[in-house]
Amino acid sequence: MDTNMDTIEAISTKTILIVEDDPSICTLLDYNLKQNGYRTIVVTNGLEALETATKNKPDLIVLDIMLPGMDGIDVCRNLRQRNVETPIIMLTARGDETDKVLGLEIGADDYMTKPFSPRELTARVKAVLRRANGPKQPSDSISINGLTVYLERYQTELNGELLEFTPKEFELLVHLMKHKNRVLSRDQLLSAVWNYDFSGDTRIVDVHISHLRDKIEEDTKKPRSIKTVRGIGYKFEEYS
Repeated sequence: MDTNMDTIEAISTKTILIVEDDPSICTLLDYNLKQNGYRTIVVTNGLEALETATKNKPDLIVLDIMLPGMDGIDVCRNLRQRNVETPIIMLTARGDETDKVLGLEIGADDYMTKPFSPRELTARVKAVLRRANGPKQPSDSISINGLTVYLERYQTELNGELLEFTPKEFELLVHLMKHKNRVLSRDQLLSAVWNYDFSGDTRIVDVHISHLRDKIEEDTKKPRSIKTVRGIGYKFEEYS
């Protein structure tokens, strides 16, 4: 049996929503994703993207930031407010890092800056889908520093109060807590949480760490749980 055909058949049920108003980029994305066995839906504006994502429930969204009608940031924000947890990879041609950081903070799973390699985009799509469709964590919990994560329920409580996290924030927090008091590099976290098979942008890790601190630390300038180890990475430190 042809193993390549097996691979394509295995992912052929996955549907990717492409949201892009540039015809040439749209064609490039559509062609390459189909070549890798995915089904695609193509829309060219933000309002249509919001409606299509809500009704059709794709497995992943490739979302441009600069869109007519409603930009990609607002599309992402609206989807997360509607509790649509479909993984999102954002595309941006802007040099301003603010848009990238904002996209990650409101719930995007990854971003890529134009121009980009179709091969890298396909690799990122596969990585994000692996994480989204991976096996559930065992039915147990972890409690450190008054913070409890319930792995199977994807819920977190801080001193008895329920906290809200995006899926990636939750997975990052769980990984840090499972390796408490151990320093983890940005590359290690990128590999473990985002499952990248190549060197990715470690700023994704920094953004998510910042967001975690906003939610669990009393003083984000002097964090007690998630510590920065300068020049290396981060660790979740247990204190008495």
